[in-house]
Amino acid sequence: MESGKTTKGAGGRKGAGERKKSVTKSVKAGLQFPVGRISRFLKRGRYAKRTGSGAPIYLAAVLEYLAAEVLELAGNAARDNKKTRINPRHVLLAVRNDEELGKLLAGVTIASGGVLPNINPVLLPKKSAAVDAEKTPKSPKKAAKSPKKA
Repeated sequence: MESGKTTKGAGGRKGAGERKKSVTKSVKAGLQFPVGRISRFLKRGRYAKRTGSGAPIYLAAVLEYLAAEVLELAGNAARDNKKTRINPRHVLLAVRNDEELGKLLAGVTIASGGVLPNINPVLLPKKSAAVDAEKTPKSPKKAAKSPKKA
């Protein structure tokens, strides 16, 4: 027989010694989120009878974008509060202060997040005219500037 012929490996593979390193779907798509795992969840979740090959990639990209957006805003909130670690309060502040994320997560309760700081203007003490008059003394220059009409 020929000596240059390659032997078959297990499962009918040719060249048992040389195997290419596997490349994940996430790497092919350039994503951090696991495309294969999301694909498995879509199939096992029975959301539809059939699932397209692009659906898990698209879903992974959307989830990754949303996670990055929330984490960036929460990191900014943590930095504003002079903290180096993001906690649920920072996530809540980030989500509620952003218009689009607030609309997306309107019915969501974040555990240990608290509420946005807000005081109804009706509850604030009113400034009376007498107190304002005492605080701002009238200067004689303003009275002299207004010309009197005869």
